[in-house]
Amino acid sequence: MCHSHQNNIKMEISVELTLTPLQDNFEPPIVAFIKELRNSGCIIKETPLSTQVYGEFYSVMTIITDAAQKAFMQSEHVILNMKIVKTNRSNYEPSF
Repeated sequence: MCHSHQNNIKMEISVELTLTPLQDNFEPPIVAFIKELRNSGCIIKETPLSTQVYGEFYSVMTIITDAAQKAFMQSEHVILNMKIVKTNRSNYEPSF
């Protein structure tokens, strides 16, 4: 699904996400959110501080919207921080 698009415009993006449930038992909502993203078919990279999603703009944004809605429904108070870069940086390797 991550590389299909509804229109003729194909734009690859990279998105960095950090889900922050404002509750004592914060880990289960984060795990559920990441598992939802993993099932998307997109390239997913995880670090201890964030999760990155790479793919076609419309597909990535739809997947993030659906996963965020589920996460927001499961937690009363939650923050989702997101950064978007207009290019697919999934193959980035530092050159220094």
